[in-house]
Amino acid sequence: MSNTPTPNEIDLQQAAEGMVLAAALLDAHGGVLLPQDATLTAATLASLRRRGIERCVVWTAAEPVDPAALARARAQQLARLERLFRHSAGSDGGAVLLAQLRAYREGTQP
Repeated sequence: MSNTPTPNEIDLQQAAEGMVLAAALLDAHGGVLLPQDATLTAATLASLRRRGIERCVVWTAAEPVDPAALARARAQQLARLERLFRHSAGSDGGAVLLAQLRAYREGTQP
């Protein structure tokens, strides 16, 4: 049995926090709602349901996703944001953008 992830289209009602998108999720006008490889959070799932999104394509594997590995990946993403904004986080615009990106990555944006 292979542990190689494969794309799988599912109903949004089947999607769960921690699943990773295998394809970008687009709105009716072709705008990107979530990029490929974005990790679904409770907040993003609620937002997608409010927008009427019905299906998504996620990576599936033979083994379940390890919550500790997801937490490590999220911490690495946040550390990368801090590094990218190390010179501009002190400015008003930089601080606002950094806060929005943190909220997005943590799944806490409204």
